[in-house]
Amino acid sequence: MTTSSFDNSIYDAGSNLAMISLPYEPVRKTAADIPLNRSIKRFIDVFLGGTLALISLPIIIPIVAIIIKLDTPGPVFFIQKRTGLNRKTFLCIKFRTMRVNKESDRLQVQPGDKRITRSGYFLRKFYIDELPQLLNVINGNMSLVGPRPHMLRHNVVYARVIRNYHDRHKVKPGMSGLAQLRGYHGMIRNKEDLVNRVSSDIEYIERWSPLDDVQIFFGTILHIIKSLKWEKD
Repeated sequence: MTTSSFDNSIYDAGSNLAMISLPYEPVRKTAADIPLNRSIKRFIDVFLGGTLALISLPIIIPIVAIIIKLDTPGPVFFIQKRTGLNRKTFLCIKFRTMRVNKESDRLQVQPGDKRITRSGYFLRKFYIDELPQLLNVINGNMSLVGPRPHMLRHNVVYARVIRNYHDRHKVKPGMSGLAQLRGYHGMIRNKEDLVNRVSSDIEYIERWSPLDDVQIFFGTILHIIKSLKWEKD
């Protein structure tokens, strides 16, 4: 399996690749930088995230662990280094949805990816694989809402394409965000996908408010509920 053509085109072009400027000035100071607002955001994360974790994880973790272990050999959790607030690295936790492989830290999931297990397909379809990230939220590495954290390698790649790309790291990464709510999620296939995602991330940071976080949080839950339908064969 090879990397996506998008990734390859970036590496082939090297330093001569023309960068894309987003319709935003560099982010300097936003409402999320104010100490009181940071405290409010943290309260939302602890209250909503902690409540959801207490309700779901004690039941879901044992059930999913058994399913994963019966499906394929390997660990229950997939723990990977991701880029967080102020470009600091943290360990992001998910349920393992792929066979153990050497490409997991550099290759994003492809359409029809053979690395995905049977249980992994189910976990991804219903976003169950992301639930352990509630532990990241409680621990303070992530927020319920914010830009999705990318793999370390992909941050290097994307920063070569998008000017001010790292402005998205001025807030904590989130389990969900404005980009995901708009449908900009999954594999990044081209520059348009990347621009749409990063533009939404910067827009979220620029206009942040507690109400936005609450709306995106419950909007994400509503989206997941609507997706709880098996595709017809």
